[in-house]
Amino acid sequence: MKTRTRWGKRATFAVGITLAFAYFFPFFLVFVNSVKLKYDILENPLSFPAPITWDNFQQALTKMEFFRSLTNSLIITVFSVSLLIVFSSMLAYYLARTKTKSSKYIFLGLVASMIVPFQALMIPFMALFAPFVSWNNRASLVFFYIGFGVALSTFLYHGFISTIPTEIDEAASIDGASDMEAFWKIIFPMMRPITATVAIINALWIWNDFLLPRLVLTRETQTLPLSTYLFFGQYSIEYGQAMAGLALAVIPIVIFYLILQRQFISGISQGAIK
Repeated sequence: MKTRTRWGKRATFAVGITLAFAYFFPFFLVFVNSVKLKYDILENPLSFPAPITWDNFQQALTKMEFFRSLTNSLIITVFSVSLLIVFSSMLAYYLARTKTKSSKYIFLGLVASMIVPFQALMIPFMALFAPFVSWNNRASLVFFYIGFGVALSTFLYHGFISTIPTEIDEAASIDGASDMEAFWKIIFPMMRPITATVAIINALWIWNDFLLPRLVLTRETQTLPLSTYLFFGQYSIEYGQAMAGLALAVIPIVIFYLILQRQFISGISQGAIK
């Protein structure tokens, strides 16, 4: 039995090391090639840089208008994620606490909508909303992100809220608190782990999204993923600058994830109970 347990731990460790290597290898390639000359990248993208050059980062900062693109990405991501947290948590609370057929069907409809990919809705979506929204507008993009992200966020919140005893709501009602007061002052603070999970999942998606901003925004309001597209021309590709731009674009969201990773793991485990 001890031998079997020891081999099981070794196998688990080996699988963990393999997965860690698979996850970190793309980041390694991006960073290594971001400090190499173009002909060195074309000759052998897996080799270590010799010599090391930081010109790619300087050129990337200028060409992709990094700080303006960073500001646009921050504004869009922060507003989208914040509004998704507010609306999805309130909707999930209502659906979890209202035991009616209509609430059940609404929740099932939200879950079913998660199956349909955006690519399948892209053309009719653009045709339907074209007369009603202002294109090249960050507010319009935030509106679209709320619509596409509310289903998954509500699903995650619903699973977590279902684990919170209803007696807490009843006690708050006896003390004279309204439903809104009970939710924001008592229930919502208890949902910190799942809120961190919802924030990270949506922030990763919105920050790295390319297709929807490509349809809605132009260069004046472009996000970081759109700005990295500038390195891929019709006749030539600046691989070193592109790798530097990708490295600059991914750093903020990686820092955000590292800050909330403990809450993220806790929220995933607790929100999946029901």
